Order: sequence, then structure tokens, then C-alpha cells
Amino acid sequence: MTVKLLADASELYVFAESADRVTKERAMRRRQMKWLGKRLRELVAMEISCEEMLMKLGAARSRAPTAWRLVDIEMDKESSMFIDTLNWQKLRKVRRREGRYLLRTNLTENDPALLWQYYIQLVAVEQAFKNLKGDLAIRPVFHHDERRIEAHIFIAFLAYCLQVTLQRRLHALAPGLTARSVLEKFAAVQMIDVHLPTADGRELVLTRYTQPERELQLLIQQLRLQLPPQPSLKITPAALAHVT
Repeated sequence: MTVKLLADASELYVFAESADRVTKERAMRRRQMKWLGKRLRELVAMEISCEEMLMKLGAARSRAPTAWRLVDIEMDKESSMFIDTLNWQKLRKVRRREGRYLLRTNLTENDPALLWQYYIQLVAVEQAFKNLKGDLAIRPVFHHDERRIEAHIFIAFLAYCLQVTLQRRLHALAPGLTARSVLEKFAAVQMIDVHLPTADGRELVLTRYTQPERELQLLIQQLRLQLPPQPSLKITPAALAHVT
């Protein structure tokens, strides 16, 4: 990370450049451009109405907004056909800006490293509110009683604390992953109840969680976690009446 201070008459400008951020942002942009290019080739081959084509192009734009800004789309006025071209001028500008930031502040502190630290803290706070409202769904609140609203927010805050703890663990053991991506992978593990009727009228209940796929199993090992043992066999109350 390179941080420089640019002095002005009334404001301070901090220029920050990170080689790691350059690599990360370029990789993200390339993934979007690869996906968008493939999707546009698929759309060109489709024989659909102009209205349907516009809707599909809009969906592609929402899926890959960064790559979309680098492509010029020219629609045919009488059909659903279109021509897409890469805007090299925009691409060169984006490449020069990736991983580079210019901060403007009215703080009198002239230590650029400290000003950059303040900015990172601000980003972390904004991300925390985004997680609370998005991933943890703290909003909207459908309660009317004040105590229930407070309980709702408290549970959401506990969930956020667990999310931050998971992110810290990922930073140390699997830095290439985010808490959101890990939770999406763990969502594939489900808990199910298997009911097995017997010939004498009894019923056995087996509560089992699905075995993780190989990719998830490697992630569990990387995080140094261990799944709990499978629950023991259960007998329903109705079956207990047959046991003497």
C-alpha cells in the first residue's frame, strides 16, 4: 500500500495505491467481462422479440455492471438484433484507476496513513449496516411491541457478531473467501428426519444432516471445524406404547 499526501489551500487529498487491490479488482472485472461476453453471444443467437431482448439485456447489465460500462451496445431499430463492441478508451481509464483511490478531507491531521485508516474504518461501519439490513435482514421489522422490536434487533446484532467472528477466522485461515460465500456453501447441508415404519406398527425416526460435498469438506478442514456426530435413533411416543 502506497499512501501520499497532496496539500491544498483548504483541503487535504490523500492518494492511496494498493498492488493487492489492483490484482483483486482486475480479477473481478475480468470475471464479469468473461461472463458478459458469453451471455451476449448467447443472446445474439436467440430469436426473440425486441422487448424480450431488452429485458434480457437489462438482466445482464444488472448481473455484470462493471463490465457493462465497458461495452457499447447498438440495437437494430427494426429487430431484436444488436452489435456489441468493447470500448477500449473506457477500458484503459478503468485499468489506470483500479486499486487507486483519492480521498478528500477537511481534517487537519496531516498523517496520510492515519487518514487512510479513518477511511477504512468508515467503510467497515458502512459495510456493517449493509450486512445488518441485507444479509441479516434486520429490516423490515414487522413487530409492533417495543420489546419484540428490541429482541429482533438484539438477535440480528448477535448474528452480526458471529458473522464478524467468521470473517476474522477466514482472514487467518482462508483469506480468499468471504463470510457470505462460506454461508452460501454451508447452506447445502440440511437436517432431515427419516421416518421408518416397522412391521409391528412402530416407527423409528432418524434425524440426520446431509453429508457435505468434497469442496465443502475441504473448507471445513481448512477452517479447522468439526461437524457434530449424527443424532441417535429416536422412538416416537406412539411406538413407546408397544414397548413392554
